[in-house]
Amino acid sequence: MAWKAIDRITPVVDREAGPVLSEAVREKIRSFFPRYETKRAALLPALHVVQDALGHVSWAAMVEIAELLEIPPSQVIDTITFYTHFWTHPKGRKVITVCRSISCEIMGGAAVLDAIKSHLGIDEHQTTADGRYSLRTEECLAGCDHAPCLLINEKLHKRVRPEDVARILEDEDNDRLDVPRSDLFDAPPETEGATGQATSGEAEAAVGSGSKQPQAEASG
Repeated sequence: MAWKAIDRITPVVDREAGPVLSEAVREKIRSFFPRYETKRAALLPALHVVQDALGHVSWAAMVEIAELLEIPPSQVIDTITFYTHFWTHPKGRKVITVCRSISCEIMGGAAVLDAIKSHLGIDEHQTTADGRYSLRTEECLAGCDHAPCLLINEKLHKRVRPEDVARILEDEDNDRLDVPRSDLFDAPPETEGATGQATSGEAEAAVGSGSKQPQAEASG
């Protein structure tokens, strides 16, 4: 019988044909460099930009990010596997994340999760046949005062009941955000002569406005 030794020490990443990151994505990442003392400090914003552009961060993309930031690929891999937000493989166009914290469990989160599974015909870590939805759970979504809650992509849906599930999932705008996550890293536009302080007129208007807008059940 012939035996074949397999090298399990040297990391191997399959290269895709041509670069994975477009020049526009690379330029977006480079735009972060002046804000930090080192390029490595721009790793998290870079990961958000790549995931926004590609839908996930493949192993090949991690290597290209490492090259841009002049760091070992292992540092990119360590970071991306630490945060549950990032995906290393293709997922549905919309990712449903159901909170399973104590608050959400007490308020009926398990029933909401069951309703989603029943409506879509999938289980956790699965994707619908049409590629529209993937389903996952998370320990906490930081929305305990609005339990039970869930995310569709980055949009938070609050106080969800099992009978709300069908309506929410059929809404084409159920994941719409006013500002994409990666754009939150953009520097605010500089206004000539701005001091960072409100004018007296602005302050008076703020004080004189006593009305408050009601909080929506879904926020982006």
